[in-house]
Amino acid sequence: MSTAPISWIVTTTDAAWQQHEPATTSPITGMPDVFVGVDDPRQSIEGFGASFNELGWTALELLDDDAREGVLRSFFEPDAGLDLTLCRMPLGANDFSRDWYSYDEVDGDLALEHFSIDNDRATLIPFIRAAKRYQPELRLWASPWSPPSWMKTNGHYAGAQPRLDQSVKNGLRDDQVGHEGTDMFRLDDDHLAAYAAYFGRFIDAYAAEGIEIGMVMPQNEFNSAQVFPSCTWTPEGLARFIGHLAPEMGRRDVDVFLGTLERPNPDLVQFVVNDPVAGPALSGVGAQWAGKGALAVIHHDNPALRIYQTEQECGDGLNDWRYARYAWTIMKQFFSNGASAYMYWNMALLEGGVSRWGWAQNSLVVVDPETRTVRYTHEYHLLRHVSGAVAVGARVLPTVSYTGFENQLAFVNPDGSIVLVAHNDLGHEQSVSYLLGDRFFEAVLPADSFSTFVIPAV
Repeated sequence: MSTAPISWIVTTTDAAWQQHEPATTSPITGMPDVFVGVDDPRQSIEGFGASFNELGWTALELLDDDAREGVLRSFFEPDAGLDLTLCRMPLGANDFSRDWYSYDEVDGDLALEHFSIDNDRATLIPFIRAAKRYQPELRLWASPWSPPSWMKTNGHYAGAQPRLDQSVKNGLRDDQVGHEGTDMFRLDDDHLAAYAAYFGRFIDAYAAEGIEIGMVMPQNEFNSAQVFPSCTWTPEGLARFIGHLAPEMGRRDVDVFLGTLERPNPDLVQFVVNDPVAGPALSGVGAQWAGKGALAVIHHDNPALRIYQTEQECGDGLNDWRYARYAWTIMKQFFSNGASAYMYWNMALLEGGVSRWGWAQNSLVVVDPETRTVRYTHEYHLLRHVSGAVAVGARVLPTVSYTGFENQLAFVNPDGSIVLVAHNDLGHEQSVSYLLGDRFFEAVLPADSFSTFVIPAV
């Protein structure tokens, strides 16, 4: 039995990423609290990431060069922090863009003669290039929040009007409001073909900038009409569009996932998976927010379908410990139900995290616009507890407890090391014992803490 020391890192609300005295294996002294299924590896981990958003880059631009590079290094450089390897980006404007735009807003331009990614040259392109300096093998995928406004039935980028108590405006008329369960896209073949070609032009334009996009999803939150860029689709509409989109992407060796699903209804996915044209074209499915409630059924019924968690729930701009604890429950639910990749949302925002459309959200780092300084949030450190230790190609390991401690995730890395991340959500320290095959160890988890144990390979 190996007696090599077990690395142990602890984060509490008052102290992040503290090196704890190493744990050690020992003879079994009693019934373990947690059994780790080392002989039953589950899905393979494709990577961890976050989203490249315009407001993330404009926030980081306020920092001096050294501070900005320090943040980028902590996000992307291997072994320096989060080690992000698989990230999302918007295809056109999203809710954390500077304002609405698409790559072709010329009405009726089905030939896309006016297509241009010039808007992105000030924000997304330099942001991604900066990341790739530290992570040259960074993989990217993209999804739109809204098609060009002229491709939609309401002729507008949004689908809902701001509430009366919101100061932001989007100019949407009463007769332009969208509704869940309807297709806001013009579903004639000419517009479907043009939109598929629009995706293709996007892939080609970014490739010309040296940025490869490896996967696309047809629509962010396809059931949600929002005050910001959005577009509702029915499963029938998505299946028709994927029939046009898949050949365009196939010619470019780009995968197509179905997503992003934000409702706890697996039938919304299963309809498209069962479509004779769209289904075979799908490489996976992306889910976020309430979509996590559909994962168990989706994974059970479609075990070969890859599952990405596409956007961690966004918080409220407070970036407090309370939300980091909640984010842990999201992470547990996704990995326990087949997810092979996990995406945080905003990498960086100004203090308060308010979008162009008035929604305050959390971020991995927060930039103070007055002092032009940066701080790392609790959720940064929580993500690091997992992404900083779990390598691409790791496998999820199941855990079971007969004493009621279910608050952990386990992985086995390609090198055979085992990563065990545990959360003690009690207000006092808690002793927990673990059995991993024939290896046993005990640890006293500090009160209200996250711990990462790295157990060397046998």
